[in-house]
Amino acid sequence: MGKVAQILVAAGKGSRFEGDIPKQYASLGGKTILRQSLDHLKLAYPETALFVIVHAENDSRLSSSLEGFPGKTITTPGGATRSLSVKAGMRILADDPPDFVFIHDAARPYVSQRVMQDMLRSLETHQATAPVLPIVDAVKTIDGGKLGEDVPRSQIRRIQTPQGFRYKDIWPAYKEMSGTENHSDDIAVARTAGLSIGTVYGDEKAFKITYPEDLEKARNMLTSKTYMATGSGYDVHRIEKGNTLWLCGIEIEAGFSLKGHSDADVGLHALTDAIFGALAEGDIGDHFPPDDPQWKGAQSHVFLSHAKDRVKHRNGQIMHVDLTLICEKPKIKPHREQMRNRIADLLEIPIGKVSVKATTTEQLGFTGRGEGIAAQASASVRLPEYDG
Repeated sequence: MGKVAQILVAAGKGSRFEGDIPKQYASLGGKTILRQSLDHLKLAYPETALFVIVHAENDSRLSSSLEGFPGKTITTPGGATRSLSVKAGMRILADDPPDFVFIHDAARPYVSQRVMQDMLRSLETHQATAPVLPIVDAVKTIDGGKLGEDVPRSQIRRIQTPQGFRYKDIWPAYKEMSGTENHSDDIAVARTAGLSIGTVYGDEKAFKITYPEDLEKARNMLTSKTYMATGSGYDVHRIEKGNTLWLCGIEIEAGFSLKGHSDADVGLHALTDAIFGALAEGDIGDHFPPDDPQWKGAQSHVFLSHAKDRVKHRNGQIMHVDLTLICEKPKIKPHREQMRNRIADLLEIPIGKVSVKATTTEQLGFTGRGEGIAAQASASVRLPEYDG
């Protein structure tokens, strides 16, 4: 599809919000609204090459909002108007221009993957595109406080962000923009420049937080509608010469070791895959490629902690994990409670939500012959329905 960059506009004062701080830094689900918007942009299109965050100058709250974000970001101060703030973000991209740029208001935290994919398809045939929604209420003019004429709803649409553009077509329009120009949105800039404009059907959940009651609505969305996702994982490691092995995050003197690129913790590997499975985010090899030398000898708790962080990133909650170790040796029962405690600590969940079991194969197969250890795991994760 080509290289995609996204500009997140977060330089506004939020005067209508009536809060003590700009609304983009208000708390939503334990994160700022800005960070929720950024996270959902990343979820909606993970292949984004660069996120440009246009912010208010000298605002110390920005760095904490970006801490731990997994994507590449560049920040730049905004301008006197929204249009000039977007121009500042566009200028950042000029040295290494993307094929497509999406421009989004930080005050819209929920971005739909479906809308993003529809806009990418729309940009195959148009130079610009935007998500739109119909007007369902009656619309009238107002004159001196009195209701006037009806306005035909069929001729009106609500416009949302992100709005998408072919960068080479939209950048010249911003580049020539004077210091006094301001437009209602970025599609207005494209229209003035004579670009072809497509539309896609928007998403009611992608509303803009403008007033305090909008923030309450956004907070309710985090808790009111969720679903339970279940993932499974399976892993095998060969037994090799050695004295100790890592199993479920603890070191055991077993008279042998397990062979692997990392520390070969078969239990944590299976559990990590189970969590990735619940999130539908591939497997451990996608996140930590085995041919990448930086993971040579790495401790597997790093992998499991990353999976836990991905659940948090998705505003999810790990509800229960279940792990079965399949081996003739070592005996698991003497170490089981320590394993459960270690896993509970890594996942930041109560030990009562962690199950560790063991079985043998009655000396059948490679585990029965003592050639390796296998593990299978399942994970239950609660996720918001709006997710993705």
